[in-house]
Order: sequence, then structure tokens, then C-alpha cells
Amino acid sequence: MRLTRIATTALRFLIVGGISTLIEVGVFNLIYLVVGWDPVVAKIIASLVALVNAYFGNREFTFRSRSRGSRTSELVLFVITNVVCAALGAGIVAVGTWILGDRDVLVVNLVNLASIVVVVVVRFVLYYAVVFRHRPSTETE
Repeated sequence: MRLTRIATTALRFLIVGGISTLIEVGVFNLIYLVVGWDPVVAKIIASLVALVNAYFGNREFTFRSRSRGSRTSELVLFVITNVVCAALGAGIVAVGTWILGDRDVLVVNLVNLASIVVVVVVRFVLYYAVVFRHRPSTETE
């Protein structure tokens, strides 16, 4: 039963993440290809734009059945988690483009997508265990 709940939560997380990923990839390419900025800067900005969708999608869809704590502490944990994840993603893009180069658009996008895969796993674990964790009810009936 617990495994089924985790799998259902993970599926919802992946749906929200898929939408956020489309947003992130679109913004990344807009900034990198159209505006012409550095891929690491493009990665950071794209991650932050996708973050807004991710918060509301995860709060209202993925983890909607979990009891809610303080909205302020939840938002603080969400922001901290995503700063760590954005830094991780940017670091992967920085290392990947340093090793493979940033001249080939396909290579840069493959490095970006690899960073997203790693960050998705880290983000789910942190959301599940820290940000939107199950809080025991303190009410007595």
C-alpha cells in the first residue's frame, strides 16, 4: 500500500515535472539561442521560470493529500530545495559544457537534459521527505 502511494505520488510529480521541463527547455533555448547568453546563465534563468509552475503543480496536484504545515516554512523549504537543485543543474551544465564544449547546440541540449534527469531525482526525494512531507495530525477527535 505504501509503495502504491509513493508510485502514485511519483507519477504525479513526473507529470508536473514534465510540464516544468518543457517550460525550462523552452526558456533555456530562447535565452541561449535567441538572446545569445551563456548556457549556464540560461540554465539558471530557465530553472527559476519553471520553478513557479513546479511549486503550484506540486502543492496542488502532486502532494495535495498531504496535510499542510505553515505555508511560509513550506515556501522557504521549497525555495532552498530549488536553489540547491538549480545550482546542481547549473554545475552539471558547466562541467558538461567545459568537457564537451558549448559550440554544438545538440551537445549543449543533451547536457542540459542530463542535468534535468539528475535534478528530478534529487528534487523528488527532497519534496517527498522535506518540503511536502507528511505531518502527523495534532488534532484530537
